[in-house]
Amino acid sequence: MDLAAPLGLALAGLLLPLVLLYVLKVRRARRRVPSTWLWGAARRDLEARSPWQKLRVQLPLVLQALALLILAVGAARPTSHGPSVLADHLAIVVDTSASMSATDPASGATRLELARQVAHERVTGLAPGAEVMVIAAGHEARMVLPFERDRRRIEAALAALGAEAAEGELETAVGLAASRLAELGGRRSLVVVTDGALARPADLGASAVPLEVSLVGTALDNAAIVRVDVQSGRDAPAGREEVQAFLMVANFGTTARELYVTMREDNASDVLASRSIVLAPGERQPVLLGFHATPGDHGRGLVFDLSPHDAMPVDDVAFGRVPEGRQLPVVVSAAEDAPSPWLLRALGADPLVELTHVPLAGLASAPVPHGAFVVLEGSCSAAPGGDLLLVHPPTGRCHGTEVGSAVEAPRITDWDHADPRLRFVGLDGVLVASARPVVPESPRQALVRSDRGALVADASTSGRSVTVVGFDVGESNWPLRASFVLFVRNLLEQARMHRASGLAAAAVVGEPLRAVVPRGVAEVELEVPPPAPLAATAHDAPRERRTLPARDGLCIVPEVDRVGLFRLDWKAPTPGSLVVPVNLASAAESDLRARADAPTTGAAAVTTRAEQGEGRSDWSFLFALCALAFVLFDLWYFGRPTRPVRLAPGAAPRLPDRPPARGATR
Repeated sequence: MDLAAPLGLALAGLLLPLVLLYVLKVRRARRRVPSTWLWGAARRDLEARSPWQKLRVQLPLVLQALALLILAVGAARPTSHGPSVLADHLAIVVDTSASMSATDPASGATRLELARQVAHERVTGLAPGAEVMVIAAGHEARMVLPFERDRRRIEAALAALGAEAAEGELETAVGLAASRLAELGGRRSLVVVTDGALARPADLGASAVPLEVSLVGTALDNAAIVRVDVQSGRDAPAGREEVQAFLMVANFGTTARELYVTMREDNASDVLASRSIVLAPGERQPVLLGFHATPGDHGRGLVFDLSPHDAMPVDDVAFGRVPEGRQLPVVVSAAEDAPSPWLLRALGADPLVELTHVPLAGLASAPVPHGAFVVLEGSCSAAPGGDLLLVHPPTGRCHGTEVGSAVEAPRITDWDHADPRLRFVGLDGVLVASARPVVPESPRQALVRSDRGALVADASTSGRSVTVVGFDVGESNWPLRASFVLFVRNLLEQARMHRASGLAAAAVVGEPLRAVVPRGVAEVELEVPPPAPLAATAHDAPRERRTLPARDGLCIVPEVDRVGLFRLDWKAPTPGSLVVPVNLASAAESDLRARADAPTTGAAAVTTRAEQGEGRSDWSFLFALCALAFVLFDLWYFGRPTRPVRLAPGAAPRLPDRPPARGATR
């Protein structure tokens, strides 16, 4: 509440002449009366020399002074900040994406705090008894508060809103709010509070209820890391393994920026690599940082920092993981003592392969590294390690597929060109003498098909990639062709990629995180990074820990709500750990410049924070009515007829004592 016309308070200066009227003596007219006994007090006033009298608190003075004060406040036009909302049911959708964490340098408040203020004003302007619903538009639409009349619960729900480090889904949240409002009758209204920095354009004009879009925040210059990729390579001159980090840095501003990019390992202060760059307005520039890694560095987390920091700190930091070396451990085990020489020759053609032959009987107890590529020939037993290749398995159930009986001379008809395992692979002219057709769970999992059934199929699970070849490669002319070497090389590259990432899917804030762990691990302890990775106390802050189950070599974190390095530890069957980096890396969320076309709202009313301040409610008429009520009460109270005083029967007024006249005798 504030005053639109503060000069109206000058009307209160009329209190001074009002009080003067009550302290000045009244000048009386002369009259001839038979006696002055009843006029003693008036006679004393007439005999006084001063024109002033003592101020006495009287009811007329109090009523008239209150009426004058209220009238002065009404003349100053008191107005409330929140515009009145004519609605019985109000739905408020608040954008909680990453861009809402940006700080406005003028006010020192984040865009989300400004959004809370707008939502508070809308709630304040509602009539008593109106219902309010609050929906957060983060990575997913989330119902924060269903329709509620209690203002304390509504304010608590608004205060609990926080900005996520993810891209927002504004259109989904608006659709949810509109569908809930459509089920209700009476006056309905939908208010969307956002900064307009949307990762995907939102068409909000199709809403069936009255819609108002309130834009908060001003245009800000911002620099951000919008892409991160960490790979393992080899420094040819030095002859050593080198970790190479590729960063894409963007300048979303109107002025040139001089930035400093650094790379360090997690929980370490030493800088591994750094680079200084100058970005022109609107420019993007790739940055390459590298260092020579040792075997002890594999699997450790990397932190990339962009300085100086700006209004949106969440995109000034990015995370990565030191990948495993390019040298891929490969374990070959055959039902017979000697594996196929064709397989050994194709696997050995890759110079970055560490080939190991393990007898099938000792495979379960062998120290197979996590992520190693395992080849089983003539067997379908359980195997540790990472990706798995099954060659000529026995008839029966095998890793989710059904292996049929042997058939003679199947003719290859077609194969899946889109699968990465068959990239650049051609099977024209390949002849197979004998094979056991494979029946996968889905026809789409058949990779190589013949007139007698599938010969090669995909039997991958959520935790590992499994390829089944239903024939002995030695009983075909495939090893004599280059396509066989390409097929094996594609399998090795896929295994190397899975081993380097350690993930079955990309880690995105707001979505479940799927991490590959060794088979046999039943329980995993998750260490969650601090909410503010750039804070000075981030390294010393206690880490939140959760215990999660694992099954079939896969652990699922239900929801990732922040960026940083998530660490998974397990103790059985053998101790181990895995670091999973999670980044924002969104150019749309990092672009904090004003956008005239965002959001696309069609017929919806779009207002800004400055425009909302002019639409306030004027309450001066209420003060005028109160002043009029005081004046009318004053007129009625002192203008009402008075009743005459009646004396009791037999009572007579006492006559005054008079001195005897001169010369009279008693």
